[in-house]
Amino acid sequence: MSVPYVLFVATSAAVIGPNNRPTGYFFPEIAHPFEALDRAGVAVEFASPLGGKPPEDGFDADDPAQTAFLNSKAYRRLSRSRKLSEVDVLDYHAVFFPGGLGPMVDITGNPEVQDTVIRAWDAGMIVSAVCHGPSAFLGVKLDDGAPLVRGRKLTAFSTAEENGYADKDVPFDLEGALREEGAVFEATDPWQPKLVVDGRLITGQNPQSGTLVGEALVESLKQIR
Repeated sequence: MSVPYVLFVATSAAVIGPNNRPTGYFFPEIAHPFEALDRAGVAVEFASPLGGKPPEDGFDADDPAQTAFLNSKAYRRLSRSRKLSEVDVLDYHAVFFPGGLGPMVDITGNPEVQDTVIRAWDAGMIVSAVCHGPSAFLGVKLDDGAPLVRGRKLTAFSTAEENGYADKDVPFDLEGALREEGAVFEATDPWQPKLVVDGRLITGQNPQSGTLVGEALVESLKQIR
């Protein structure tokens, strides 16, 4: 059996909002899914809109998974991420969008991201995201013009979580925007782990959900290999 490959697409945005809040991808939202995938022998490669080293946020030195990732060869590869426009998503078995506030700046509404998502979906691949990562799905349309998320169960960083955390910084409410496109949005209590799997669409609600997403990716990859 060939080794399955997952493409992680990280944000290139280092600031967000009217107060220029520092941001980037949220460190555990790459470290935790990567740990689950790496343990299962799944290969991970990294891309970002601009290529190079994506800005990062939320590193916790007391988290063994995060410190292990920081010291890994995978982190070195992430620091030299490929430019998304130069990557063909069809070379992989799944695509994953980690969160952080950055995706609300340069992943949402990005034509290259939207093309990556729909090409992966149409090819029968697994499409996944966590926290603010599902902003990548907004504006993505199927051949008949319907939103990709319409009628599909998913989760993302909830309105209840955003309020008091970054509602003054983000350009829109992610939960509300996904609901407007017809997503069947599910959420648990703020900052509690939540995974939603709807066929080939795998989503996690918040930073606490990264490991669940990674484990669900492993199980789904077993089915399509």
